[in-house]
Formats: sequence, structure tokens, C-alpha cells
Amino acid sequence: MSSDNGQADGGAEGAPPEQLALIRESVRKATTPRAKPRTWRGAALAKELPVARVLVDKGVLHLDRYFDYAVPEELDADAQPGVRVRVRFGAGRHRVREGRREGGGLIDGFLVERRAESDYAGPLAALAQVVSPERVLDEELLALARAVADRYAGSLADVLQLAVPPRNARAEKRPSPAPQPPPPAPAPRSWERYEQGPAFLESLASGGAPRAVWNALPGPQWSDELARAVAATLASGRGALVVLPDGRTVARVDAALTGLLGEGRHAVLTADAGPEKRYAQWLAVQRGSVRAVIGTRAAMFAPVRNLGLVAIWDDGDDSHSEQHAPQPHAREVLLLRAAQDKCGFLLGGWSCTVEAAQLVDTGWARPLVAGRERVRAAAPLVRTVGDQDLSRDEAARAARLPTLAWQAAREGLRYGPVLVQVPRRGYVPRMACAHCRAPARCRHCSGPLEARGSDDLLCGWCGREESGWHCPDCGGFRLRAQVVGARRTAEELGRAFPAVPVRTSGREHVLDTVPGAPALVVSTPGAEPVAEGGYAAALLLDGWAMLGRPDLRSGEEALRRWIGAAALVRPQTAGGTVVVVAEPTLRPVQALVRWDPVGHAVRELAERGELGFPPVSRMAAVSGPGETVTEFLRAVELPARAEILGPVPLPVTPAGRPRRPGAPPPGEQWDRALIRVPPGHGAALAAALKAAQAARMARGGNAPVWVRIDPLDIG
Repeated sequence: MSSDNGQADGGAEGAPPEQLALIRESVRKATTPRAKPRTWRGAALAKELPVARVLVDKGVLHLDRYFDYAVPEELDADAQPGVRVRVRFGAGRHRVREGRREGGGLIDGFLVERRAESDYAGPLAALAQVVSPERVLDEELLALARAVADRYAGSLADVLQLAVPPRNARAEKRPSPAPQPPPPAPAPRSWERYEQGPAFLESLASGGAPRAVWNALPGPQWSDELARAVAATLASGRGALVVLPDGRTVARVDAALTGLLGEGRHAVLTADAGPEKRYAQWLAVQRGSVRAVIGTRAAMFAPVRNLGLVAIWDDGDDSHSEQHAPQPHAREVLLLRAAQDKCGFLLGGWSCTVEAAQLVDTGWARPLVAGRERVRAAAPLVRTVGDQDLSRDEAARAARLPTLAWQAAREGLRYGPVLVQVPRRGYVPRMACAHCRAPARCRHCSGPLEARGSDDLLCGWCGREESGWHCPDCGGFRLRAQVVGARRTAEELGRAFPAVPVRTSGREHVLDTVPGAPALVVSTPGAEPVAEGGYAAALLLDGWAMLGRPDLRSGEEALRRWIGAAALVRPQTAGGTVVVVAEPTLRPVQALVRWDPVGHAVRELAERGELGFPPVSRMAAVSGPGETVTEFLRAVELPARAEILGPVPLPVTPAGRPRRPGAPPPGEQWDRALIRVPPGHGAALAAALKAAQAARMARGGNAPVWVRIDPLDIG
């Protein structure tokens, strides 16, 4: 501390001779005053391209644009396009000193471009700091992020938060390994089971860009087939990207790629890896050291160099839909990348979504399927148990499991494990015809009908009341609510087979694999472990619980879940049997019996086209407090052929339950409106909603309004 007269402890006059010498030397070297970092007051600007165009990390729509900043000479070398920077944001015109704007809080951003002049006529603030000279945002990734933001009516800053992982200084300092030469083209092997499989691999290996929808045969070979598609792309000197639904499938493809190509050929991007390892892997891809990437949905933005193939497995899994704004779907992002980079595209799965069928129907992609004889040889035998069978089955009424299921389980346990799929709790029933089980739909918008009271029927989309309903298929007038799944399944099975171990796999504890020894494996949909050598049998219980969900995709989702479980069962030639408890006449059940998910998706697509359902039409959901939603709908300038359905009240979120994105806070009543436009008007709808939301935020609207393009759960 120094005193006013300079004589106190530590003052310059009372300092020892050595300290005085050091002070004089430092003063002698400081010939010119240095500018203060992060304000750079008085600092000279860069001689060339002194203006930096910056994207600030503000996810609000009315600030979804670039801002110009001055580049100090000291930052000239590091301030290159693509680096992370920190800037002062929020200073007004009155805070100008020496010709430069000052003040405002420090905020992160990306330097997008260096320019000679600014379009802004007023004084510019200076860049505060270049966080790192690592160029993490190239032009290709920026263009992709902008396309995703426009498609989903979101902000560019929000998309980049999903695309570029947080910085880790230790990972950034480590050099990435040298890139390896292209591997040789792999042999087709199990791809020969598909009619165009070898030709697809050959096209990738020769530098082509084939686009295919792949209906994989049941069994564990899919991971090796996916790895061979990646290897064929690498053999052409290009990069490949594969997006998978969860960590278990990532581990299987990781093992297949390692066994086929060896270590160091690919990077794995998952949240389980931890921030440092994941950022190091991401940097290796961005620097060009690794040209193949596999991972969960965050990997859809991986900056793969010279992209030759983008692939997604099981695109119907809801984990492919990002939960953070603007909530893009991995399939749609990869479609944008395939169009932007003119690369190959592969959408694969045991089942087939309506979106996949639409890609084939429009001619954008080609089908990649096996012949019917190979399908029959690889699939298990599927048997059904309907309502009439249950009504005549005394064992089913007593134990809620039909005799046929007990017999299949008992026979299967002689040769290996038996899978028992039980629907999750919480599935809400919807209304259907009591005679033919056809879903009850609104006469105005074809939305699902819901029973709000003892006699009142309301549409879940447009909110209109329905009186005098009758079934258009059979003419029936009676309605029924679909049943919700069986309880105590594991306990009942344990009592029925006391000498057999019972394992469970679900949300709390998901098993990856189980031994091939006899055992009962009770699992919720999507959590089924892989059995060594395949399951001897599978029981798909309470099919009405999934078919009765109040959702447009209930039939498609039920079939996808059933096929996902049945694909783990041994082929019929090896004694594999599947028993599904659901009405045999329903379309999804018939598709499972025939093992024809593609035919089911094609028929669903045709039906949705007639009714104007997604994906044939484009749809957006607007939710929030009732008055706010009504005001928003009045302000938005929708395309000419847009149709507004609703608003209708949303279910109130109970206290203590986790809140889903876009759902009302616990205890609050929100409304939701659906906006539907015909094909070709999706971009105009997204632009209109984004403009209205940006104008509302600029006016300082406090009440929340959630806008979601192409929501999965429209009812």
C-alpha cells in the first residue's frame, strides 16, 4: 500500500536499491502507454480489414443477425473468421469515447467475417477478446446452421449452441493425430442379402452419392452392414457421418467399425464421453484428422471434411428429436446436409417411418430392401391373440396373459431366453369404434376425438364438439377407450416359472445384453437387451396400450416397437416365435405378421395425403397462455392457404412431474393451436412465425409463447 506522501511501507522512495532499479527499468521500457484490454481505449486498429462481423450468443429472435466490431491491432492475427470471441454488447450511443462505443456486458460470440468497412454508420465497439485462435466455425457449418434455423423458425445462435460443443482448453492444446490414408473398399458380405446392396456399396466406394431408404433384415448384422457403408465411403477418400438413437446402438457400431477398420479411423461423439474427451474428438474431426463420425443426435452437426455419406438408424425413435430450441430432428438435418454437400444418404431401420416412405415415393431416394424369400427366412413366426381369443381364455381373464403366450414362453425357455415387452405406464387411451377399432376422428379436421366428460366428445386439434358420431368404416355408433397395459407382469411370470430367473430392463436400469441361457427378460419398449444367439421367443403384451395412444403416429410407433423387439428373436427356421396381444385385423398387427413395415408406411402415407396430415402437409404448434396465443395468432401474417386448428386447452402438468419442452409449467393452464399448410408452403410458414415471434420479443412480451415446427406429438 502507498500513502499520500509516498513515504509509507512499499513506496518508491523508501524501496531498497534493487527494487528501485527494477522500477526504473520497467518505466524505461514502457515508452508508449498500452491500451486497456477488453476496452482497447486508444489502441490502433488493424490496418487491413479492421471490421469484424460477429454473431453474438443471444438466442432471441429479434437479435438474430450479425453485429460489427472494430478489430484492435493487437488482435489482428488471432481474429480470424470462425474463432470464438468476447464482445461488449448493449452500450448505447451516448457511451462513446474517442470515437468508439464503450460499455455493455461481456458476451460470447463467433467471428463470422472480416470486412474493410461497416454498414453501420455510427461508432463501433472494439472486440474485447479472442477466446481462442482455434477456428471452430467454418463456412459450411455456418450455412448448415442458418438453414436449420430458418427451417425450424429459430435463431442461428441457438443452433450453433447445439452444433459447436463448449470449449475445453486442455483438449484444444493437444494436437490431433495425423490423418490415415483411405482404407481399401470392403467386401459386401451380408449386403448381398439385399437386391441392390452390393451396388450401393460400390457406388459409395467409387465416389458416387446414392440415396437410399434401407429396410434392414432382422438380426444383429445391421451394425456390420452400416460399418461397411462407412468403410466404402472412406475408401473413396471422403468422410462419413452416422447418427444413432442411443449409446447402446453407438457402442455396437463402434465395435463393428473398430473390427473392420481398426483403431483411430473414426470418432465417437456422445454425451457420455465427458466434455474434454468429446471436444477432443470433435476437434479431431474439425481439423481433418478423422473422417468418420458416429454418435447420438448431437453428432448431426459434426464438421466432417469432404462429406460423402450421411446415415441415420431408426429415424422413428423420438430421441432423434432435439429437446433444446429450435428442436430440430436429426433426419431433417441430415437431409439438409445431403442436399448442401451433394453427398450420399442412407436412412435405415428394421421398421419404416412415413417420412422414409415419402422420400421413396417422391423419387428422392431409392428403396434398399431384400426379397420376400429372404425376409421370411430371417423373420420369426408371428402369432396373434385378439379380443375374441381373450374372452374365451380362462387363463387370460385370471392372470391377464393368454394361454398361447404361456405356451410360447414355456416352449421357448427350453432353448433360450424369452423376451416379454410390456408398454410403459402413462399411455393415455384415445377413443375408437367399439366394433372395428377404427380411431374416432373429427369430421372437420380429422383430428383425434377425446372424451372430456361422460357424454362430451371434443377434437384434440380444433376443439370442436362432436355429437352424433358414427364410424365411417363400419357404421357403428359405439365408442370404447383402449385398455392400458398389464400390471405386475414380472411378478406373475416369476410365480408361473419359479425356477427361471427374471430380469428387467427399463428406464431406471437398461440392460445392454443378456446371456443365451433360459431366462425371462421383461422390458419396456426400446429398452430390450440383445440376447446372445437371439431370443427363443418374445411376448408383446397389451398391444392396445400402444395402439390406443392419442397420437397420429400411434400405429406406426406400435409397429416400430414390435418389430424392434421381434428382430431380436431367432428366425422361424430356428424355432423363433413372437406372440402379440392385439386385434389381428388391425393394419399394424397385419404388417407385423407379414413382416411388411414398408407396405404399412406406404398405406399410411396415402391416407395422410388424403386427410392432409404430416408429413404430406407441414404443421406448426403454437402454445402458451390462452390470451397470449390468441394475440399471437392475430399478429402473424400466415401464408394464404394456412389453416388454424384450435386453440384447445393442453393438459395441466401435475406438480412434481418433469416438464417437457413446450409444456406448461406445473399447475398452469395453456392453450395450443395447430397451423397446417399444404406441401410447398412450409418455408413460408416458418418465416411468418419467426417474424411474428421476433416482433413480439422486440416489443418486450413477457408471457411465453412456444413455436415448434413439425412437432412429433400433435395428438
